[in-house]
Order: sequence, then structure tokens, then C-alpha cells
Amino acid sequence: MNLKDTKYNKYALCREMLETAEVVANYDIEVVSKYITPLFGNNIFLTGEGSSRILPAKHALYNLQKQGTDLAVFTEGGTQALEYNLKDSVVFGMSNSGKTKELIRLFSVLKKQGNKNLFGITANRNTPLEDLTADTHVLTCGKENAVAATKSVVEQSLFYDALFAKYSSKTMGNLSEAGKAVQAALEMNIDSKIIETITNAGTIYFAGRNDGVAEELTLKTNEITHKKSDFLEGTYGVHGIEEVMDKNDVVIIINPFKDEEEKFKECLIDGVGLNIIAISSRDTIFPTIKIPEVGYFQNYVELAAGWNILVETGIALGINLDKAERARKVGNEFIG
Repeated sequence: MNLKDTKYNKYALCREMLETAEVVANYDIEVVSKYITPLFGNNIFLTGEGSSRILPAKHALYNLQKQGTDLAVFTEGGTQALEYNLKDSVVFGMSNSGKTKELIRLFSVLKKQGNKNLFGITANRNTPLEDLTADTHVLTCGKENAVAATKSVVEQSLFYDALFAKYSSKTMGNLSEAGKAVQAALEMNIDSKIIETITNAGTIYFAGRNDGVAEELTLKTNEITHKKSDFLEGTYGVHGIEEVMDKNDVVIIINPFKDEEEKFKECLIDGVGLNIIAISSRDTIFPTIKIPEVGYFQNYVELAAGWNILVETGIALGINLDKAERARKVGNEFIG
């Protein structure tokens, strides 16, 4: 992806993706300071819809479990959360528009129940969400014009990174280096044979850890390439779904489990006849898109490489990357 080329720079999506590198490099971790005190001694619930929950919440939970924490942190969408007892929990709700119906409905119920620990993260001021919260943080990444959310998703996720790192007095890593790695993953050349394979695929599957990356790329595949896609969590890809896969499908594995590579090959390449492509900082037994290694922030580099693939695929398919036939910028808007 190169903004000097009109093939890319005519799309807001490409510009916004590349702005993500600066969002990461310049993120101000101090913005979370006022949200630390409510965390002590409470259950924490992270909610939102679509991209405002998939990467931010699941990336946060993955890192918390990996590092170890004394916090009890959970996530679910707003509608199912109505069935949960959250009146005494600290609840963070993310919505770029600040008017996502499911979130507004949940926060309205919780506020009536007397919950005083409702916090919002949004990209806009003076929203219905802000009216329902004890405090709402407004993102600084700027407006997105493409239907697919990109830079805002990463800033949302960085908010949780900073929040939980500050709570536990842990160091996240070098944001400047992470920003450079994100940019490198966005600007790297993808082998044309890989793009041709994905372009011709019937269904594009993403496999990998339940850390938000593969699942978020699944959603972005629908929005950007208009192709069918599915998320195969962990090793789900070798536990029965091969029965309905086709040799024209493709599986993109994010950071494959090394011990499971041969099993994926046996079930999906040898058994189904489809193609597997990996995104990883190390060599794998599959055709691999190699990305830089930046430790704590690796998920963002993996995401950026996936975006790069999807942009190249969308362009190869002749799709307007900024628009969709049916998808909307605000999935389910609250009308007050």
C-alpha cells in the first residue's frame, strides 16, 4: 500500500489505515489515569458492538490472561449483557458514533439500576452515550470516512492497553517502534500469487488465537472485499469444519501455533486441497507474510498486515474500498 500511487491514495480507507501508524506511535497513555481508581475491587465489563468490541475487548482479555491479573474482566455485546447482573460492575462501553442502539439501551438500564461506574469511549462529543456515563473519553484519531473502521479500532484498543497496564504498573512496550512496525506491515509488498489465490477464493477463513485479530479481519473481509468470510478460533479449523470446506477456499492463519501447523496441513491442504497462508513474524510451513516482531503490540502489526492483504484483494476485485452495498458506518443507530 503506497499513498504515492493513485491506486491507493484515492481511497479514504487506505489513508486512514496508514494514519494508524501515527495513532500508535503518538498515543498518550496518560488519558486513562482518571479511570484507574474505579477498577480496584470491582468486576470489569467491556462492551460494544462489532469492531468496537472484537479487537479492543478480546485483545485486552488475551493480554491480561497472558500476563496474569487480579482483575475479573469480561466482555459481551450489549443485548446479551442485558441478561447479566452488572449493576455493581464497572462497565466500559465503546461506540465511535456514541449512539449505537445496543449500547445506549444497556447503559440506560444500568443507569436506572443505580450503576455509577459507567464509562464511554467514543469518537464524537455531545452524544447520547456521554449523557449516560460518569465520564466519556473522546478519541483523538479523527473522523473516518470509509465504511470500515480502522484507525479508531486501534485507538480504542490502545485505551484498554494503557488502562490495564497503568492499573498493574506494567510497561507495555515502545509505542514508537510499534508504530514503525505497523507502517511497515501496511506498506510491505504482498506476493501477487497470494493476492490472486485470495481473490479467487470462494470463502476466506481466518484462523488464530481468540485475541480479536483474526475475528476483526473476518469482519473487515466482508466490508472491504465483499467476500464471504468466517473466523476459526484456535484449532477449530481442524475439528470438523473441513467437512464443508472447498478446495477453492483459503485459510489465513494469524501467528500459527507451531505445534498445530502439521495438523492444519494434513486436514486442510492434504485433506481438502485448499490453500493456507500465514501472517507471522517467523517462518512457517505455509506461504508466509513475514512481519516485524514488537512484543506487546504484535496484535496491531498482525492486524495491519491483514488490512494490507484485504486492500490488495479489494482493488484486484475492482471494489470501491470506501463504500459497501449494504453495510453502514453505524450498524444499529439509536434514534432518541
